[in-house]
Amino acid sequence: MRRHKNNLLSRVEPSAFEELEKHVVVAELAPGEVLAEAHGTIEKVYFPHAGIVSCVVELAGGGAIETGMIGRDGEFGAGLALDGRVSLNHVAVQVGGTASILDARMIVPLAEKYPSFRRLMLSYEHFKLAQVQQTAACNAVHSVQARTCKWLLRMRELAGDELNVTQQYMAQMMGVRRTSITAVAIDLQKAGIISHSRGRIQIIDAAKIRQLACECHDDVSAHYIRLFPPMPDYELTVMRGAL
Repeated sequence: MRRHKNNLLSRVEPSAFEELEKHVVVAELAPGEVLAEAHGTIEKVYFPHAGIVSCVVELAGGGAIETGMIGRDGEFGAGLALDGRVSLNHVAVQVGGTASILDARMIVPLAEKYPSFRRLMLSYEHFKLAQVQQTAACNAVHSVQARTCKWLLRMRELAGDELNVTQQYMAQMMGVRRTSITAVAIDLQKAGIISHSRGRIQIIDAAKIRQLACECHDDVSAHYIRLFPPMPDYELTVMRGAL
């Protein structure tokens, strides 16, 4: 099985990958870069090698809530390119990194020629829907501390133990007050679980964060693994916490 920095691209059948590779450009995605606006046209499809892409629902009152993170475990734009090329969310780069980038107009011809490629992209859309549904339930019933720990676990999977993120940004993405995030961060630091300073969080005890997180992280991780089982010769580092 071919290895690739993006897990989905590692699963594309060789003949389809060979054709796809002719049209792919590898480029750096900068923090804050906007990849799509809500109701805008999808121009490009992104398969991250590293970093984090955030899908965000923007509210009329000026608020915003993150509905999902995309990293080297997935892609943005392919499923939408199969059906009208309209973005459902504001999508931006949260943590910079490289990505394989493809013109969105190439997705339909590839999917028509290679049914396995279509199934792969639709399977990932299935996973994203499950992630969004779990996030909606989580935001409704779980405590800010449990949600924060879940969020930190997902960030850690994709970006490592040292996270360049502000408490204000975390509060915005989770749809809570900054003071709530600050209180949680202080408690976690007192317990020796994290270290935080302005614009930076370091995870010290990931096992303890997992204990404090709600079940949503493991439920979403397990769903991903059901759809995309680890390949025999591919070391799946993403979602490792659920294995």
